[in-house]
Amino acid sequence: MPFADRLNNVETSAIRELFKLLGKPGIISFAGGFPDSAMFDVDGIREAVNAALTEEAGGALQYGATEGYNPLREQLAAFMTAKGNQGVAADNLIVTTGSQQALDLVGKTLVSPGDKVIVEGPTFLATIQCFRLYGAQLVTAPVDGQGVDTDRLEKLIVEHKPKFIYLIPTFGNPSGAMLSLERRRKVLELAVQHNVLVVEDDPYGDLYFGDAPPPSLLALSGQVPGSRERLVHCGSLSKVLSPGLRVGWMVGPAELLAKATMCKQFSDAHTSTFAQATAAQYLKAGRMPATLAKVRAVYAERAATMGHALRRELGEAIEFVQPQGGLFVWARLTGAGGKVADGGELARRAIEKGVAFVPGAPFYASNPDHSTLRLSFATVGLDKIEEGVGRLGAAL
Repeated sequence: MPFADRLNNVETSAIRELFKLLGKPGIISFAGGFPDSAMFDVDGIREAVNAALTEEAGGALQYGATEGYNPLREQLAAFMTAKGNQGVAADNLIVTTGSQQALDLVGKTLVSPGDKVIVEGPTFLATIQCFRLYGAQLVTAPVDGQGVDTDRLEKLIVEHKPKFIYLIPTFGNPSGAMLSLERRRKVLELAVQHNVLVVEDDPYGDLYFGDAPPPSLLALSGQVPGSRERLVHCGSLSKVLSPGLRVGWMVGPAELLAKATMCKQFSDAHTSTFAQATAAQYLKAGRMPATLAKVRAVYAERAATMGHALRRELGEAIEFVQPQGGLFVWARLTGAGGKVADGGELARRAIEKGVAFVPGAPFYASNPDHSTLRLSFATVGLDKIEEGVGRLGAAL
């Protein structure tokens, strides 16, 4: 069958291929990139559904505006404002079918074949695939424990003159890194200095374990004149409320939002109004702070348990920065003591021992580090984390 040429730029996700191996009985999986379904506020969501059908059944069940269901846009604007994002009104954002659609709309509206786009190394795998689908040439900016290396980023901007820069500044997938406040300001200054757009993806920013992270790039943009016009912010309720609702949003310059809305109209007309009305009622009811407090506490304990277990069971054969939020531990195999130093090889051995994780190489758009791996602690109880890391040590 003569498929479109653009499909030549992408390949099946290595992670999805790995998931085919997870049917083996007794597997403990650190491979998933999703929240724990036991953390979902089912009672609160049920009440929100009932309220939507009681108070606004016509709106919840009918076609809606492509930009989004206005009561939800208002609630999201208030949600964003409460987190220090000043000047965000309902008209400044559109609702998307998860933040993944927001990224797809960025690709659709901005990328022409051959355009350069700078991404972090490592970065979200689906973003690599999405931007490549539209013909982008991806340039990798290195990441350390404080997020993207802004000195190297500046050199790459000068060299490649990218169409835009894509970053996950807060507890990124897969790196778990938190971009420092100093570097956040530097990113915004670079956007203005070099007149380049920055796309901030922030699905994990609310999942912090101790002190709150530095303000988002969007929140900081008021301190760097001219940066707001060069910034797109993508948010999501998937990691904090429910992935099944598929509710995300995009804040950005009016001209970009208009083009994105046009493209969205072509693809799905609008995000489910029923899901939007449910999310609006949930936010309106004021249950989110308590939900977040519970989720943060559970994930913090699991992250700490995994960190302790890794240091105990793998010792000098592994190195990582203890995550301060999010869903992942990003680690590097050192090969110390003659142990395995290749993430793909360890993944194959680990499956035989009954534990799964994701090798790190697929998360790089170029020059992959094959010694890396991503471990998710979000969906596994404390005892299983201990047992699974023990199996990992045995596989090493």
